Amino acid sequence: MSRRIIIVILGALAVLAATAFGAYRLGLRAGAPDAAPGRKVLYWLDPMVPGQKFDKPGKSPFMDMQLVPVYADEDQAQGGVAVSPGVRQNLGIRTAEVRKGSLAGTLDAVGNVAFNERDLVQLQARASGYVEKLFVRAPLDPVRKGQPLLQLYVPDWVAAQEEYLAIRRMPAGADTAGLLDAARQRMRLAGMTEAQVAQVSARTQVSPRITVTAPVDGVVSELSVREGMTVTPGAPLFRINGLRSVWVNAEVPESAAARVRPGMIVQATSPAFPGMAFSGKVEALLPEVSAATRTLKARIEVANPGGKLVPGMFATIHMVPAQGRAALLVPSEAVIQTGERTVAITVAADGTFAPADIVTGAEANGQTEVLSGLEEGQKVVASGQFLIDSEASLRGTVQRLGGTAAHRAAGKVERIGKDEVTISHGPVPSLKWPPMTMGFTLPAGGLPQDIRVGDTVAFAFRKGGKGGFEIVSMARTAAGGGQ
Repeated sequence: MSRRIIIVILGALAVLAATAFGAYRLGLRAGAPDAAPGRKVLYWLDPMVPGQKFDKPGKSPFMDMQLVPVYADEDQAQGGVAVSPGVRQNLGIRTAEVRKGSLAGTLDAVGNVAFNERDLVQLQARASGYVEKLFVRAPLDPVRKGQPLLQLYVPDWVAAQEEYLAIRRMPAGADTAGLLDAARQRMRLAGMTEAQVAQVSARTQVSPRITVTAPVDGVVSELSVREGMTVTPGAPLFRINGLRSVWVNAEVPESAAARVRPGMIVQATSPAFPGMAFSGKVEALLPEVSAATRTLKARIEVANPGGKLVPGMFATIHMVPAQGRAALLVPSEAVIQTGERTVAITVAADGTFAPADIVTGAEANGQTEVLSGLEEGQKVVASGQFLIDSEASLRGTVQRLGGTAAHRAAGKVERIGKDEVTISHGPVPSLKWPPMTMGFTLPAGGLPQDIRVGDTVAFAFRKGGKGGFEIVSMARTAAGGGQ
C-alpha cells in the first residue's frame, strides 16, 4: 500500500472520530434540559435525590438522567410549594380565611328510644300459691293503674285468716285486742298487704284468693307466669315499664362532648310523628366512648304524652349549647389528622403553600376551633390538600404533611441483613448528627437490586414507627463499587 493511500485513510478516520465526538456532545446537550431564557437558575438537581444541589448542568451522579434547573422564581423556603394559578383552578383548590368567632348554633344528635329504667315496676309473688286466672296474657300489652293482672290461690293465707276471724268471734275480753294484733301480724308475715288485711276485717270471711293489680300505667315488658303454674315467694310475675317518659340514648361526637351538660333542655323529633316536637333534658353523659364511631352516649329523658314514643324508634335530638368563648375558626375540611399531628395548609402572600402544625378544640356546624398554630386573617387550603402534598413530594420538600421529615446523607454500606442495613455515613445537617456507623430498617420493598456491601450510596431516611430510622430511598453514587 502506498504512502499516499495510508495518509488518505488516516485523514478519513480523523474526520469520522471528530464527527462522532461532536454527535456525542450534541446528544448530551440534547438530552439535558435547557434553562429557560430570561429566568435565573439558582442550582441544578436530580429530582430523585433533591437534597443534593449542583452549580452546573450535566448528568446526575445518582441516576441515569440529566439534572434539571431550579429557578429563582420557584425556589421555596421553609418547605413551601408553589402551584400555578391555572393548575390550582383545574385541581379545584379552595382556600378559606382564618376568622375569629364562636361555635354557636344547635348541636344535633341521633339516637334510639328506650324504656325509662327509673319508671320500672317489678311484681313478685309474696307467698307460695297457684295461678288460677291470668287477665293479661301477652308481653307488651298496655295496662292501666289498678287493672287486674292475675288471680292467685294462696293456701298459706287460709290458716292465718281463719285464726284472725276466730279471735274476732271470741267474747270481748282483756286479751282480745292483743290477740287480734298478733293475728294481723301473722297475716302480714304470710305475705298479705295492708289492703288485703283490711279487706278480711271488713268481710269477716276467709279470702284464699288474691287478685294482683297493676301499680302504674305502662306496658308489660316481661310476663313470667302462665295459668296453672305454681309460684314460690320471690318468683317474678310481671315487669311493667311506664311510658310517661322515655329515654333517648343519643350519640354525641367526641369533639362536641364538652358542649353537652346535664340539665340542658333539648327538643326531640321522630320520623314517626312529623312536625311534632317532644321536650326533654339531658340526664347524663355516660362515661364510655365507642371505639368504632368515636361517640359518647347521652342519656336524655323525654316527656312522652300519650305514650307515642316507644322503644326502638329513631329520634333526633336538637340541643342549644351555651354560647362558647371567642376563638379562631377554620372549616373542618381544612384540618388534616395525620395520626401524629394535626395540620393545616397555609397560603402565603406570594401564593405558596406550607403545612402548619395546629392544636384544635371543639367542632360544630362544619367549623373547627383552632387553639394555636394559626393567626386571624391567614388563609388555609379547604380542599386539595393532598394534591399539594404530592407536589411537595415531587419537589423534595422537607416538611411533609405526614409529619415525619425525610433526612438525607451519604455513606458506605457496611452490612446488609434481613431487616436492616448498616451504613457508615457522613454528617446529617438536618439532625445535627456527626459522622457515625448505624443501622437502618429496610424499606417495605427492600433495597435496590444493585446495592452491594462496600457501595458508596446517597440515601434518604426518616424516623420509623418503633423509634428507629428506616430507609426511604437509596442510590449508588458515581464512586460506588460493590464487592
